[in-house]
Amino acid sequence: MKADLSEVTVFQLQDDMAAGARTSAGICEGYLAAIAALDGDLRSVIETNPDALAIAEQMDRERASGRVRGPLHGIPILLKDNIDTDDRMQTTAGSLALLGSRPAGDATVAASLRQAGAVILAKANLSEWANWRSTSSNSGWSARGGQCCNPYDLARSPGGSSSGSGAAVSANLAAVALGTETDGSIVNPSTVCGIAGIKPTVGLSSRAGVIPISHTQDTVGPMARTVADAAAVLGALTAADVRDAATGSPQRTVHADYRRFLDADGLRGARIGAARNEVSGFDAATDRIYAEAIAAMRDAGAEVIDPADIPTIEDDRMRASERLVMMTEFKHDIGAYLATRVVVDADMPQPRTLADLIQFNLDHAEQELALFGQEQFERAQESGPIDGEAYLEALTTGQRLAGAEGLDAVLDAYNLDALIAPTGGPPPLIDPQFGETFQGGSSRCAAVAGYPLVTVPAGFVTVGEEGDAGVDLPIGLTFMGRAWSEPVLIRLAYAFERITQARRPPQRFSLAL
Repeated sequence: MKADLSEVTVFQLQDDMAAGARTSAGICEGYLAAIAALDGDLRSVIETNPDALAIAEQMDRERASGRVRGPLHGIPILLKDNIDTDDRMQTTAGSLALLGSRPAGDATVAASLRQAGAVILAKANLSEWANWRSTSSNSGWSARGGQCCNPYDLARSPGGSSSGSGAAVSANLAAVALGTETDGSIVNPSTVCGIAGIKPTVGLSSRAGVIPISHTQDTVGPMARTVADAAAVLGALTAADVRDAATGSPQRTVHADYRRFLDADGLRGARIGAARNEVSGFDAATDRIYAEAIAAMRDAGAEVIDPADIPTIEDDRMRASERLVMMTEFKHDIGAYLATRVVVDADMPQPRTLADLIQFNLDHAEQELALFGQEQFERAQESGPIDGEAYLEALTTGQRLAGAEGLDAVLDAYNLDALIAPTGGPPPLIDPQFGETFQGGSSRCAAVAGYPLVTVPAGFVTVGEEGDAGVDLPIGLTFMGRAWSEPVLIRLAYAFERITQARRPPQRFSLAL
């Protein structure tokens, strides 16, 4: 039986299992061993599933009997620790406040993965409360999981808030993972950890059973070492759900299998706009990779319009509207979620409202507030009602500026298939005292509009102090498009990935495996 799991893809794992060269149980054992041996410093995994091997063995028995459920049959997958699972693992958003209760059932996406034959291997560390507690938080830190680190340089940020999902997949501690995004939380850790990530259109994947921030912006998506693997996972997340009204949108357009959009020649004849204003110019080395990416696309037959800027990207009303909407929705949505939790330890306080969470953190300040505060919780607690005039006006204004007058406008003006931009700059050093400062970012318009993004590795920059040899850190390229344009973005990103082959595993972990 094959043992090495370094850089192995979902497709290769399926071929090996079909040929009898691997079993799902053996794959899970390999990843669990890697987590035990290598994750001590990385801290990407909060806990492993004690039933993972039993589930894998069941998938092996099904395969032996002739039943293969699909491309994820027997494939181990990590879930971010804000996605409910009805098993012996906990779901806490990284906070100690939720240890005394458990979810009432699986999140819809978790149930869908089980139905597809995937093996839920572990829960991934994250920025606590999906990076929504404080404005000066450390990405990848949670009271429950500690500080997750970047696999390319343990002194640097893994990005957030799907930090552990990105770090673990990059370090080959899991085949694929699920992350969640409200604004940048899939694409940011994907770029700084050197992997591919898909942030779906809001409503493509159900958020039922996912610890919320904003019901107008939250979405669940795959993180993987290749676009093809991410596409294989995405198809399992498309179930409509009566518990999530966004999945009932009449405009909703989804596909059961996104692998059919993988086209190695997918850039030929494409019209792509290169955004510049507010998304580039922050870092010279990142700009160089961006220029190389544009040249590679042109060589592959794409027509690149440069620049093609989002006309509203400098409008401060978009940022202000997003913040007010997120504050208001979080107070409302977190209360609704907490009401679904089942008490398992009567001796532990059971938060049911945002006010309860704020008080819990004050009562446990030594564990929860030692590094940074909870000012965003406190501001959200002071926000107005979900049906208030200020909220409704902010919601309309933000979505108009980001969508019709923003992304849609530039795509229409140049008749574009997609827009591209650097996903962000290189990861900063972890700073426990002041938090980290990321350079650049291109996720806001798609976040506010609810539109999809796909990020893929584009190259490496060397970062280090004067006289230091430096460290090579990954940079990603984002493809953005209209609502429900995942097929187009996957086609373009896959073709770009194939011609550039920019992904390099982090040396520390590739050598260990």
